[in-house]
Amino acid sequence: MQEDRRLAVLRAIVEDYVATDEPVGSKALVERHGLGVSSATVRNDMAVLEDEGYITQPHTSAGRVPTDKGYRLFVDRLTTVKPMSTAERRAISTFLDGAVDLDDVVQRSVRLLSQLTRQVAVVQYPTLSRSTVRHVELVSLGAHRLLVVLILSTGRVEQRVVELEGELADEELAELRSLVLRTVTGATIAEALVALRALGEAGEPDGRGPSAATVQVVEVLVDSMSDHRNDARVAVGGAANLARYGDSFDSAVRPLLEALEEHVVLLKLLGESGTGGLVTVRIGAEGPYEELSSTSVVSTGYGPREESLATLGIVGPTRMDYPGTMAAVRAVARYVSRILDEA
Repeated sequence: MQEDRRLAVLRAIVEDYVATDEPVGSKALVERHGLGVSSATVRNDMAVLEDEGYITQPHTSAGRVPTDKGYRLFVDRLTTVKPMSTAERRAISTFLDGAVDLDDVVQRSVRLLSQLTRQVAVVQYPTLSRSTVRHVELVSLGAHRLLVVLILSTGRVEQRVVELEGELADEELAELRSLVLRTVTGATIAEALVALRALGEAGEPDGRGPSAATVQVVEVLVDSMSDHRNDARVAVGGAANLARYGDSFDSAVRPLLEALEEHVVLLKLLGESGTGGLVTVRIGAEGPYEELSSTSVVSTGYGPREESLATLGIVGPTRMDYPGTMAAVRAVARYVSRILDEA
């Protein structure tokens, strides 16, 4: 009973401190949270929580504020992540469903996430090397021109025009399309590259050498799949939200503003992406950079068919609304995953 009550006191302290940015006293807790015990009992519980390192007393204030250890216990003891409201879910769906391509999905996601959480949002572009080939289409543009369309599981689409050395009859085009699809559909990028290079060297399964058109199409596809420009790209939004934390500029805001300039740092901050809706919360010194020890990161993976291709999340000072932020990060990731799955 005492442990449950102290956890309730800690939860109340975290909620009040996040909402007010003011140290929390026992009298305010009793008045606002209906804990069912006296101020003296709450003071005793606060003393125990302070001795155990979950809260601390800043300066000479009579109130207490949570420590990183206190935030961690608060997050770990959340029984459920609070669901988004119907209005919030509808807003997410409406905003993201209007995206026209992968870049638009990423840019909309980062804006939406920063607006929902009032934090700095970071969305990693889907990593090419972890995607699979969803479809390849060959479209005739004339006797000597061919459009090659590559569609990946990330939702990424590459289109290249091939100037053919000779004419390609409709029957030959159909055979080439079928051959390429059999070779790469469903394969990872690494597998597809190996299979395509073999096709370009060995030719058709019946022993004939590769046609000039086959060689040209293979070269274009290999070039498209070898383009790794997205592998370390992230989109960032909501940096203006850091203005809310002006009182902790030197300790929390300045280092974070500097980190926003380095995509590699942001990717390491986000960490490895989880799957199945798992949301990861790293608080303060749990992160990889000592200079960002006043920063927390809430992140999760996203991708089609439960396949985590990249990570999205938020970064901000440790004084944040963890339940609401976790719910928003999870909801946006689910909607983005659904969009990629249906692309």
